[in-house]
Parts: sequence; C-alpha cells; structure tokens
Amino acid sequence: MAKILDEPRYVCALGAMQTVQAIHRAIPIIHAGPGCASKLAGCIAGTTGDSGYLNPQTYPCTNIGQNEVVFGGEEKLQTVIQNSLKVMDGDLFVVLSGCTVEIVGDDIDQVVSNFQDAEKPVISVATAGFKGTNLEGHEWVVNGIINQYLSRKPQEDVIKGLVNIWGPVPSYDPYWLGNIRELENLVHELGLTPNTIFGEFRGLENVDLVPQAEFNLLVSPWVGLENVKLLEAKFGTPYLHYPTLPIGAHETSAFLRAVGDFAGLDKEKVETIIDKHEREYYYYLERSVDIFFENRTASKKFTTVTTAANALAVSKFLVNDLGLMPNKQFITEGVPEEHQERVAEYFKEFSYGIQADVVFSTDGYKIHQQIEDEDFSGAPLIIGSIFEKKLARKLDGNFVCISVPIKEKVILHSSYVGYHGGLKLLEDIYSSVYQSFN
Repeated sequence: MAKILDEPRYVCALGAMQTVQAIHRAIPIIHAGPGCASKLAGCIAGTTGDSGYLNPQTYPCTNIGQNEVVFGGEEKLQTVIQNSLKVMDGDLFVVLSGCTVEIVGDDIDQVVSNFQDAEKPVISVATAGFKGTNLEGHEWVVNGIINQYLSRKPQEDVIKGLVNIWGPVPSYDPYWLGNIRELENLVHELGLTPNTIFGEFRGLENVDLVPQAEFNLLVSPWVGLENVKLLEAKFGTPYLHYPTLPIGAHETSAFLRAVGDFAGLDKEKVETIIDKHEREYYYYLERSVDIFFENRTASKKFTTVTTAANALAVSKFLVNDLGLMPNKQFITEGVPEEHQERVAEYFKEFSYGIQADVVFSTDGYKIHQQIEDEDFSGAPLIIGSIFEKKLARKLDGNFVCISVPIKEKVILHSSYVGYHGGLKLLEDIYSSVYQSFN
C-alpha cells in the first residue's frame, strides 16, 4: 500500500543541479522532462536565491517528451550538449539525468564520451530521483568531478598548507555561502590556505587545486564523507572529519584546536587566536546575560526539526554555550541507514554528560505529533523550517526558521558559523522570544 509523506524536507537527486550551479561558470545540462529544474530550484532555494551565473530557468535541457520515451533521447541529448558548448559561456558542463530517461535506458555516459576532446570538459552524473535524495546527488556530482575530470589531469605537487573545505551543501543549506566563507576565515586565521569550490569566483581553478591540498577538511555529520574517502583513494590526500558545524565559542574553539592538531600547528599560536575570539565573544554575552537567563517567556528546553548538520550544530551550541536542555531532535533529510547510528552517537557528546534522543523521520505530520506529546515545561523553543511555524504558535512556543523550506526571510550573506555566528543565532532566537511576547 502506498505511503503518504507529509511535508518532506528534501528533493530528488536531480536537485544536485544546485551543486553544479554553485561552482562559478559551471553549467548543468538537464536530461529530463520540462519543468524539473524550476520546480526543484523553487523547493530547495526559494527566498535564499536560486540564480547566480545562470538561472535554473535557463539551464540547457532536453525537455524530453513522448517521442523520447518511445524511441530514446540519446540523439536529442547529443544535440543539446553540442549546442550548449556553442552558446553557453561556461568552463565545466555537467550532464544530469532525470527519472524518465533512466527508466527508458538512455546511456548518458556513452553520449558524453563523444565529447572527451571538446574544448571544455563535459562529464555525466546519474541523478534519477528514484536513486536518492539531493544530498546523495550532491555527493555523486562531486564524485563525478573527481572521477571524470580531476583523475584525468596530470598530478601536481602538494601545496603546503592548502586545505580543501567541504561541508555546507549549496542552496540546501540556506546559510551555505556565509557558512563556507566563515569556515574559510577560521582556517585562514590558523595560517592555512583554504580552498573551496563553491560560491562567487570559486570556479574551475579552485577545482583544479583540489588534488594538491595537504588535507581535506569535512565539516558535516555524513554528507561528503564519500567524497573525501574517494579523494584519499585517488590522490592519497588525508582527511579530517569534523562532524559538527561550529557555532559559538565552545564548538568553534574545539574546531580550531582539532584543525590545528591535524595540521601540526603550534599549539600556543592556536590558543592565542582562540583567546582573542573568546574574550570578544563572552564580552557580548555578558552584556546581555539578563536577557538570556531572566526572561520568563521561554522554556529551557528546545527541539530541532532540520538536517543532521543543523540539528547537531544548533544542539551543541544551545547546550554547551547557553545551558539549555535538548528534547527530541528530529533529523529530516533522509539520512541513509548506514550513517544513522554514527550520527545519533554525535548527540551523546554534549558537556556534562547531557545527551539528546534523535529521531530520523521525513514525515512532518508524524514529527509534529511527537513534538506535541513532548514535555517542554513551558513555552518550547522549536528550531526548524517554515513548516514548524504554525506548530510553534499552537504550542505558544518560540520559533526560529533555519532550514528549507525557509520562506521566512531573505538570506544573502548571513552565517551561523563561528564566534560571530553564535552571536547571530542568539540574536535571532531571542528576537523571536520578544516577538512572541509582544
């Protein structure tokens, strides 16, 4: 019997087109039916922006119909790639397949192989919706770049101090751009050279540097783990897996120490950097401590309804920096089963032995039912997507929207990462508390 899924928080693997678009001057070529690109972009990005160097409305697309379903769409794909190379001013072209073309058996790898000698690189990635989510599609796109582009280039010498940073998923993390830039800033402060491939002016030249990094830094509970393992196998590049996106003083200081230790940096230098930031951070906290601990309109308990990355980052921040207590934490992006046990263990690593129960669920209706049954001992703090706004009102609680679908605010360059990011999140949380009170 078919199951009804209410309020899903992810899209199909073809949503990885946003990963391609996030590489400056990279062009997604969609081998799918009409409308896929615009619908997926609207679901993922929305008010956080889905444009840039080009827009999903202008992606090259085969727009397959009944004729291609009956006779196959390989010839049409061949033509679209040829014309895209002629008229689209791009540096990298990535062919992504939708559900229908994979069901009818189109061999996109074979078609793309005809363009091995093209002036600009062309690669292919199978991203049929029935194969996985856009998070898995993101990994497959990066793997495609590694296997089909980087592996064919001559190997260059390792650049001392160069660090590839992986983690926030473009567009799917509404704060992805600001978060990546702040991770770059933190790594740079340690005296290392950050390299990322996503965002403004990060294009093929940054991709080309990936094999030359001294190590890869993955800041994510699970997304990207497959990529850094592949880079280690292909190029011998070691990786540091730091599962928690650092928010606030406690986690950001731990992050800097972990990166410093892995890179073999001088510990005294690292502690000097940490001390400078913590003094500033706690100065701002001390100025406003009465707001956080003397208000009577917010419970000391919270729940998150978001991705594993956001849930872990926010939970550690609220517990370790602010002393709040976690109720159930709901992880909504469809984490593959092979990662779930390890991800759940991360929620047992809070200070003072505090632990949080984790629920992996993609059904908003069931999630909301469970939250209503939770004991918050007062007005709950609910951190999630726009789907949780009505629930928070129903429970006379406080609400902060941090994940897709967001539809709540415009995000240009904001970030929750780092010391300043922690202060920004506190501003957003307690602004919500004041708004609900007034």
